[in-house]
Amino acid sequence: MKYYLAPMEGITGYIYRNVYHTFFRAADKYFTPFIAPNQKGKFSTREENDILPSHNEGMYVVPQILTNHADDFVRTAQKLSEYGYQEINLNLGCPSRTVVAKYRGSGFLAKPDDLDRFLEEIFRRLDLKISIKTRIGKFAEEEFRDLLCIYNRYPLEELIIHPRCQKEFYSNTPHWEVFEYAVSESKNPLCYNGDIFTVEDFERWRQRFPDTDTVMLGRGVLRNPGLIEMLEGERTPEKARLKQFHDRLFKAYQQAIPGERNVLFKMKELWVYLGQTFPGSEKCMKKIKKAQSFYAYAEAVETLFEQQEACGE
Repeated sequence: MKYYLAPMEGITGYIYRNVYHTFFRAADKYFTPFIAPNQKGKFSTREENDILPSHNEGMYVVPQILTNHADDFVRTAQKLSEYGYQEINLNLGCPSRTVVAKYRGSGFLAKPDDLDRFLEEIFRRLDLKISIKTRIGKFAEEEFRDLLCIYNRYPLEELIIHPRCQKEFYSNTPHWEVFEYAVSESKNPLCYNGDIFTVEDFERWRQRFPDTDTVMLGRGVLRNPGLIEMLEGERTPEKARLKQFHDRLFKAYQQAIPGERNVLFKMKELWVYLGQTFPGSEKCMKKIKKAQSFYAYAEAVETLFEQQEACGE
């Protein structure tokens, strides 16, 4: 099996990727949070830090672009190639309303003719590997048949499918029957993405799709950074390693981000997911969320790791 780390805006940037890569089983590919081309035609400081080769040593990193303008995609992809990247990912999956309102991300799926012309142009103008991360439609899963016909016209590096529509966000159950259709009809290699949080989730998925050998994990890894190891038959990561991972990440953010408030925001954002690894930790989590200083935050985290057991321990 090949395992990819999903791009999650504000969380899986280069600092998180490096610390994760140090403590846990490496992902086969790491996808950056999306780059949105701007009118100046330049990377923002955040974007440039995220794609600098020196910030991604030892990892196979794939930059992701969010746009519905072929010129912007081509220009940004060419700039990324100057940094040494040979594979670029197109974001057709982001369900955010602000993104979708501009017909970007999964909003672009509502304009299949425009999408087809977009893909024709970027494949004509670029000599790079291009993969797509997509949802199965904007409003209904029935849209996917036409979308797959479009994707099949182009030599994608791979097609990463999150089998939900945009309007579903992350609710309801992924439409495995749609992914099953893709398995039988896609002319491009496939990767599955969606709701694999535990070994049991993975085993159910493998029983349904034994011939698919690539999976992208996002929220599952944020909840349990040792998830890939567990999917490979290893034990649940020890609480001590989770604490070391947390402490290294906390320190790395302090070194890179000015201001206690900004650092704490990043850490609290992570705890939305990581906290689910510690059932029954509601009181400790409240203290973490309320912490307004490094001291108060560190004390609350220390208490959680001392008093709570992680799932599986």
